[in-house]
Amino acid sequence: MKITIKKNDIRNVLSKVQGLTGRKTNLAITETLLISTKDSGITLVATDLETGLEGHYPATIESEGRIAINAKKLYEIVRDFPHDEIRIHEVENRWIEIGNESIEYHIVGMDPDDFPDTPQIEEIDFFEVDSVRLKKMIERTVIISGAPDDKRAHINGLFFERITDDEQKAVRMVSTDGSRLSVANYACEKDADLPAGEGIIIPKKGLNEVAKFLGTEGAVQIGIKDSYFVIRQNSETIIIRLLEGDFPKYNDIIVKGDGHVVRTDRALFLMMLKRMSILSSENYKGVVFNFTENNLLITASNPDIGESKENMSIAFEGESVEVAFNPKFFIETLSVIESDTAVLNIIDDRRPCLLEGDADDSYISVIMPMRI
Repeated sequence: MKITIKKNDIRNVLSKVQGLTGRKTNLAITETLLISTKDSGITLVATDLETGLEGHYPATIESEGRIAINAKKLYEIVRDFPHDEIRIHEVENRWIEIGNESIEYHIVGMDPDDFPDTPQIEEIDFFEVDSVRLKKMIERTVIISGAPDDKRAHINGLFFERITDDEQKAVRMVSTDGSRLSVANYACEKDADLPAGEGIIIPKKGLNEVAKFLGTEGAVQIGIKDSYFVIRQNSETIIIRLLEGDFPKYNDIIVKGDGHVVRTDRALFLMMLKRMSILSSENYKGVVFNFTENNLLITASNPDIGESKENMSIAFEGESVEVAFNPKFFIETLSVIESDTAVLNIIDDRRPCLLEGDADDSYISVIMPMRI
């Protein structure tokens, strides 16, 4: 194979696939990129055995072929290459020359025949979703991650469902770690072509990689077939193998109760929680929220470090509520809420708090209280 590529055509995708090729698997070849010539350009394939990317990019083809080359080293070479045009030439015994007249690298490749096969998915019904809004949905839900050694599908994965009843058409993502739950909705037009289907569980790791490729405008195509979630944008296709398992029934928990509705300045509340979480540690994660007449007092106590407290004026009436929460959960949720005003729905010290943005029904977070 002998090709010439332009640095700006390939640099960004090489950067984005590092999350895939840098993930440890049982096969060393997953650290490589499979590059093959096709028509008037090249095809790049990367995989971590769970998530795979295939993209098509322009190139000048002098001779056809395919190579498997270390993705990290190729990216570092391209990123810092001093010229726009880069020649890639496989010489012999899988040695690959990269460079031009003034600079040259000799990199040893691997056998492209050992590269894992890419699933071939045909006759799939795609539907369109706005790229920016899909990225926002992912960012709002994948912030919830379980313990690295947790093997449960509903902890490692995100529940994806299509709602196609008489009242609405929508796409929904739901994520939980057992202590909190986030729901992000994407409302479709009434006449949108949204195929019905069962809910699925998509690995959060794979969706993190998807978010890197989503653009700032336009739409992407989504399809679900057999045990795969497929997303297609321009010249790139990402395929994620689904997780097997059941997702907890969650609909009842996101229903607002008859408790207190507290509205507060999102930015001020966020900074208050960040200050009160300074004394948190692995053994002392919780802070105490004390809601009284027109006031919120947050106190943090850590026997190993010390204690702190801070007041905030709020609109609150009725019987006082004292409840402990992990401030990290509130901080992460408030960081992805876009409204200037955050709304808390809180009942007592035993039931969860619902947190959302004012006048925004596209996202809600449910946070369970702690026992201290």
